[in-house]
Amino acid sequence: MKKSLFLENTKLLNDQFNIVPLIYGSLGLEYITNENLNSDDIDILIPEVFLKECWNEFKEILFQHNYHLIDEKEHTFVKDNIYYSYASFEELATFIKINLSDIKKVNELGSSFMVLSLEQYLLVYTTSIKDGYRINIRKKKDEEKIKLIKKYLG
Repeated sequence: MKKSLFLENTKLLNDQFNIVPLIYGSLGLEYITNENLNSDDIDILIPEVFLKECWNEFKEILFQHNYHLIDEKEHTFVKDNIYYSYASFEELATFIKINLSDIKKVNELGSSFMVLSLEQYLLVYTTSIKDGYRINIRKKKDEEKIKLIKKYLG
């Protein structure tokens, strides 16, 4: 279900802003493994300009499509009890030292988006597990994801 909601949101971003977002977090890992990881939200990476210089315009379009802002600092909206959190590509590029042009682009059901590879996800989770919040709050779940990724990588 969250995948179809992500695709709906992606179509909106494609059409309104010409953004090709990145499916991220647990839902992105679900997408490439076809495993049900019970993602509790939809994490989406977009160009930083939309979270800074174009933030008001970005919010307004989401408002027009029944998204409700619940945390401006975290760029988190809710629609139909599903949370959508936006962060920037640039943060990811800095965080794991990845070139955005190395990320695979996908077209599905009229929506264009990017998705990380298993190797890129492994880098994300092995790097994030060292973060203070992730150590205290998400360590066990992150370790399970790392095991899953390594299983798929062989």
